[in-house]
Amino acid sequence: MKTAIVSDSNCGISKSEADDLGLFVLPMPVCIENTFYHEGIDLDQKNFFRHLADHDKNLTSQPTPGDLLVMWENVLNQGYDELVYIPMSSGLSGSCYTACQMAGEFPGKVFVADVHRISVTQRHAIRDAFYLLKHGLGAASIKEELEKNALNSIIFVGVDDIDYLKRGGRITPAAAAMASVLNIKPLLIIGGNKIDAYEKVRGQKNCEKRLLKAIEERASRFKSQGYDIRIGIAGSFLDEADLSDWYGRAKEVFPDDELLYDPLTCSISSHVGPNAFGMGVSVKITL
Repeated sequence: MKTAIVSDSNCGISKSEADDLGLFVLPMPVCIENTFYHEGIDLDQKNFFRHLADHDKNLTSQPTPGDLLVMWENVLNQGYDELVYIPMSSGLSGSCYTACQMAGEFPGKVFVADVHRISVTQRHAIRDAFYLLKHGLGAASIKEELEKNALNSIIFVGVDDIDYLKRGGRITPAAAAMASVLNIKPLLIIGGNKIDAYEKVRGQKNCEKRLLKAIEERASRFKSQGYDIRIGIAGSFLDEADLSDWYGRAKEVFPDDELLYDPLTCSISSHVGPNAFGMGVSVKITL
């Protein structure tokens, strides 16, 4: 039985890396100033961050049922008997629900795993899927293991410019104005089915410190329970120097852990704007 692993571009894995892994990635559609693009194909995250900084109108969307059908058929036609599809969290988009409905067209061949993740933690789930595949598990069992471990992860994101949260309706204009005057930087938490406010911190550096402390606390909690973990770094930086600085600060806190950086995907960065910074931690599946 030959099994394929398929995801969407919300995982943050580039095409070249996906090719090396043997991962199939469905690009997410993005509309900028009434022109449609596909993430990772004709629009990369860095260019999207520049559009955000220029306040260009943008809208992220989900793949159409037709996109899914074509993708899955193409994969199965390449000699695979079955596939596991790992989309972004069902709580953040309707794309997972759509995929679950469409999987009925491929009985015994397409298994949709709702891992309740996005960005770096979705990447972690994909790494778990390949680990399970390497150990001989089929699509149905991989889906089961991924979903059992789905909620053992968390992402924290610090927002540089609160105006993007205002534009997305996540805070009121009055609250945004007050936060701007007081230099308040929101710290968001992404876990399970939604994006929530975690804390409001005064000043950029203090927000970074609080985020690192929050991730350190979650990582220590998982380790104390006997779990191995994965840690990922993300951001929507316009300047490479800011990216390097954020990575360096994270490495100081986690000197012995492997830290991989991914640009924040369009679905998240459209809400938090440019120069946001984040980290995620997940429990690693082991057999």
